[in-house]
Amino acid sequence: MSAQNSDHQALLVLEDGTVFPGRNFGAEGKICGEVVFNTAMTGYQEIATDPSYYGQMVTMTYPLIGNYGINTADVESRKPYISAMIVREIARRHSNFRSEESIQNYFERHDIIGIEEVDTRALVLHIRNKGAMRGIISTEDSDINSLLSKVRSSPEMSGRDCVQYVTIDKSYSFPNDSVPLDPAPPEPDFHVVVYDFGVKFNILRQLAYTGIRTTVVPSTTPAAEVRALKPDGLFLSNGPGDPDALPSIVAELRQLVPEYPTFGICLGCQLMGLTLGGKTAKLKFGHRGANHPVKDLETGRIEITSQNHGFYVVMESLPQDDLEVTHINLNDNTVEGLRHKTLPMFSVQYHPEASPGPHDSHYLFRRFYDMIKASKS
Repeated sequence: MSAQNSDHQALLVLEDGTVFPGRNFGAEGKICGEVVFNTAMTGYQEIATDPSYYGQMVTMTYPLIGNYGINTADVESRKPYISAMIVREIARRHSNFRSEESIQNYFERHDIIGIEEVDTRALVLHIRNKGAMRGIISTEDSDINSLLSKVRSSPEMSGRDCVQYVTIDKSYSFPNDSVPLDPAPPEPDFHVVVYDFGVKFNILRQLAYTGIRTTVVPSTTPAAEVRALKPDGLFLSNGPGDPDALPSIVAELRQLVPEYPTFGICLGCQLMGLTLGGKTAKLKFGHRGANHPVKDLETGRIEITSQNHGFYVVMESLPQDDLEVTHINLNDNTVEGLRHKTLPMFSVQYHPEASPGPHDSHYLFRRFYDMIKASKS
C-alpha cells in the first residue's frame, strides 16, 4: 500500500479518552506509546532513528513531513526506535538529490506505524494543557472502549527503564566502516569510553572530528571493565526513559566519574546529576525540537539548541558545594547544564551534536577535548 492511494482509516486514542481520527501510512497494526510533540521543521529521519524516542509516538508540528525523503547517511542509529509518527500530511512526492526512498517505504520496511490527516495543532495544544500522555494508534480496531482499555493498561514512562531496549549487546570501536564519516576525521589524540544508553551516531562523529576515538560499551558495563580499557575520559550518552529507573547504572558511574574527565549529554546529564547527589523529575510535556533557547550563565550567551527529553535535573536538589548550574532553559528556567566545581566533569541537557539543527553548541566537544588534555598534563 502506498501513501499516494491509501484510504485506510486509523485512530489515535489518548488515555484520557480523546480521539483523533486519521489515515494510515507506513506499517499497519496497533501500537501504544507516550504521545509527545517535536517542533522542528526538518529532521524527521533523525527523529525516527533517535533511540531517545523509544516508547514514544512523535507528533510533528510542521504540517508537511517526508518531502525530502530518506537517506542512509543521516540515520542516527541502527534502526528506527519511535513507536509511531503522527503528522498533518505526508508528502506524496519526495525530492532531494540525496534521497534514496520515501518515508512511506521506510516506515513499511521497518514496521513503523504512521497516521496522517490528524489535527496536529489541536493535539499539541491538548498535550501542552494536559501533559504528555499514553496513546494508542490502530489501523484495525475502531472500538474506542477496547482501545482505551489497552492504552490504559500500557506502561507509563515514569519509572520505566527503556535503556535496556536500545543499548548495544557488545562493545565496538569508533570510527568504523558501519557509520559514514565525510570528510575523514583527524588522527585521534585521546581515547574515551562511551556508555551507550542510546547514543546517536552524530555524537560519535563529533567526538571523532574533535580528535577522540571511542570505545562504545553497553549500559550495564561494570566500572572494572571500563578501567581495564584504560580510557582518557568518559562520555555518558543520551537515551530514553526515566533516569530514576537506572540505580544499578548510577552505582557504577559513582565509582568512575571521580576518576576520569567526564562529559554527559541529555540522559547523561540526568545520570550525572543523580550520580553526584541530585534528583530528577518529569516535565509536563518535555522539550523536543530544534529551536529551544538556552542561556550560558557564565558568558550570558544565548544558544539556540536541539532538544529531546521528558525528564530534567531538579535545580534545588543539587549539592551546592560540588555542582553548579551552567546553563538554563529560557522557556521554563529548568537546568540545561551542570559542572563540577573541582573535578573535570560537565554535562548539558540539550544536544550540541544536533543534525539537522543549530550548531551553536559544537564548542562543547572541544571543551571536553581540552579538559582531557589538561588532565593528562
